[in-house]
Amino acid sequence: MIKHTVFNQILQMIYRYNFKKSVDRYDGDRYTKRFNCWQQFIVLLFAQAKGLKSLRDIQISLRSQHRKWYHLGLESVAKSTLSDANNNRNCDIFKEIFYDLLSKCQRLAPKHNFKFNKPLYTMDSTLVNLCLSIFPWAKYRKMKGALKIHTLLDHSGCLPSFITVTDGKVHDIRVARDKHYDFPSLLPDSIITVDRAYIDYSWLYSCTKQHVFFVTKAKSNIDCEVLGQHTQPKRKSVIADQKIRLTGFYTSKKYPETLRLITFYDEKTDNELQFLSNNFTLAAKTIADLYKARWKIETFFRWIKQNLKIKTFLGTSYNAVMTQIWIAMIYYLLLAFIKFQTKYSYSMQELARIIKELLMENISIIEMLRMNYQKCKSIKLKNYQLTFL
Repeated sequence: MIKHTVFNQILQMIYRYNFKKSVDRYDGDRYTKRFNCWQQFIVLLFAQAKGLKSLRDIQISLRSQHRKWYHLGLESVAKSTLSDANNNRNCDIFKEIFYDLLSKCQRLAPKHNFKFNKPLYTMDSTLVNLCLSIFPWAKYRKMKGALKIHTLLDHSGCLPSFITVTDGKVHDIRVARDKHYDFPSLLPDSIITVDRAYIDYSWLYSCTKQHVFFVTKAKSNIDCEVLGQHTQPKRKSVIADQKIRLTGFYTSKKYPETLRLITFYDEKTDNELQFLSNNFTLAAKTIADLYKARWKIETFFRWIKQNLKIKTFLGTSYNAVMTQIWIAMIYYLLLAFIKFQTKYSYSMQELARIIKELLMENISIIEMLRMNYQKCKSIKLKNYQLTFL
């Protein structure tokens, strides 16, 4: 007989020893009598999995399942207690849990679809609009508030390997360039794709000195001198593959070495595109495909906005917002870990829907993943009917 709910089995994927170390490092449970950091984590993860939008929804939903609290390690749930915990407990506790779980997921993640074995990343940001009068710390425009979620996406498993959140005014390149944001040092021979917002030739040259390859879309007003053809184009879609040198007064000093400029014709959009890279080994068509693969991060941003609660928040302070975002990202990694571990063939969205329906049911995850979404709903309805008999 199965004694644990699906939610309890998901919680067992978190290393409690590492969780306690993070809590102790930030004194998260100091002056706590009942509602400790682990219980706060349980409640907020439950809210993410069920798609709950308010403190009252969380309280009512959990109280309806009070008979199963014992197996979860939950003792109480109250709106005011949860609100105080979100505002006062250091959000970096959950940040550490995120990166601890990330390393666990990366060991199981499938490789990217390109033939080379080099690590492949994409850097970008997404904007979340906020009400400036409610979130005064999230300044964006004179009468508007917003925050930016900056993400370095690892194409192996489509995992966010670095996340930082700023107010809406912070330019994308600042996060990659300024040491204040702790942007990670990529391994030599890694490839990073970025859009034109990240064209800062000093930063691009620092990538070259670290033996990191970059691929970006060239600016239309690029000031350069053509040194000659890199290779003769072998495909009709590749119009030119050239070696160039920057000739602008400042840009030539910021990036003094040779660059590669590829002119590519896109049949779908009937447009000519120019790509800039410091990689002279890969084929021109592969360089174009690498930039096209950058769209995966847009898909990632759309997924988390549609399936996780990162657009409406349970608190208004910066700490409360960051706590909710980190736990949302932890839930994304938990879904990814289940998908990688079980080799689940359906999409992450299908997996999230099934877990939402059967979260508090006494069924093994392996058995749950053998069902489709409609069957899960029928099992849940049958269990509810039995409770009224």
